[in-house]
Amino acid sequence: MSEHEAASDPPPRSTTSPLPKRRRSARRAFLAGAGAGAAGLLAACRRDGATRAAAVHTGRRVNWTLASSFPSSLDAMYGPTQVLKRSLEEMSGGAFTLDTFQAGELVGGLEVLDAIQAGAIQVGHTASYYFIGKRRALAFDTCVPFGLTARQHQAWQRYGGGLETVRKLYADFGVIHFPGGNTGAQMGGWFRDPVETPADLEGLRMRIPGMGGQVMDMLGASTQVLAGGEIYTALETARIDATEWVGPYDDERLGFYKKVKNYYYPGWWEPGPELVYQVSRHDWERLPAEYQAMFEAATRVAAADMLQRYDALNPAALDRLVAAGVVLRPFSDALMSAAAEASEDYLSTQAAADPDFAAVLEPWRAFRRASNSWFGTAELEYARSAHRRS
Repeated sequence: MSEHEAASDPPPRSTTSPLPKRRRSARRAFLAGAGAGAAGLLAACRRDGATRAAAVHTGRRVNWTLASSFPSSLDAMYGPTQVLKRSLEEMSGGAFTLDTFQAGELVGGLEVLDAIQAGAIQVGHTASYYFIGKRRALAFDTCVPFGLTARQHQAWQRYGGGLETVRKLYADFGVIHFPGGNTGAQMGGWFRDPVETPADLEGLRMRIPGMGGQVMDMLGASTQVLAGGEIYTALETARIDATEWVGPYDDERLGFYKKVKNYYYPGWWEPGPELVYQVSRHDWERLPAEYQAMFEAATRVAAADMLQRYDALNPAALDRLVAAGVVLRPFSDALMSAAAEASEDYLSTQAAADPDFAAVLEPWRAFRRASNSWFGTAELEYARSAHRRS
């Protein structure tokens, strides 16, 4: 998964019901661009929010707008927005409604945070590491190379101080965030030829963005960033030798197995990437307390549903890929060791240059050490035994 999942081909128009007149006005002002003037737009949206807040407290009806960074064609990844929408409507008896838009339909997939700050929308469903250009330490809210699995990450967020730490980072953007779903450990990707040692990465042309790509560069690969819709053609024309994406269910849909057969695991750069709901703090603070409780409860339901859905869909998809001639290959111990060492060097280098990054890294590393010690006992041994028997 990468920031360029949000930048694939434009999706079809949604059939979502039209926005209220005031919200359409704010949206048009945002989409009109810089000509409107950011300060004027933000002030207008603040006044609009105050009017809506008064209506909420008298009539208990709220209508918010959500923009996703993902197309609806990635149904397991886009799905949490629909679970959130249904849950809010059911819990509120139809009084708290959500208009949802897929990537590119209302704003670009990488523009949701800007849209929230401008007051054009109240919620974005996205990945925090898409915005590391604004604050590099936001990467920890999604994942970093050789980071935490889905369960470890959620434990760090809820009970290890992660949620509070990242909320401090988001405070400067006028945003409060909530965990928004996880893919589980991703695959290592598709390779034209086997890679057995770190030396095999020298000069390898691989599509892999973000921090994983920067670590791969350190290992000698020649990395590039491609939007999802470009990857198949790049494999077909031998423009690239390898690519990563997400996992069996999503990868099968893009057809990579038709061009290359070596499917490696694990995706050490994304062992448990968590998505996020970014919420306008201005609008959040004007919600009645019971609606805030509904929203937080609904995000927990939606986040859990995403991981459960991937866990249910990936096994059958993997079976279909193997039946189609795909060869599953684990990365070698030598390659994993080299990647782990390079990843730690990379994280330390980032921390030395960025105090915010350093402030998150050290307590995060302490949590990872303790968590790995626990997961490396009963969980690991049971998995080894059960998987061997299977």
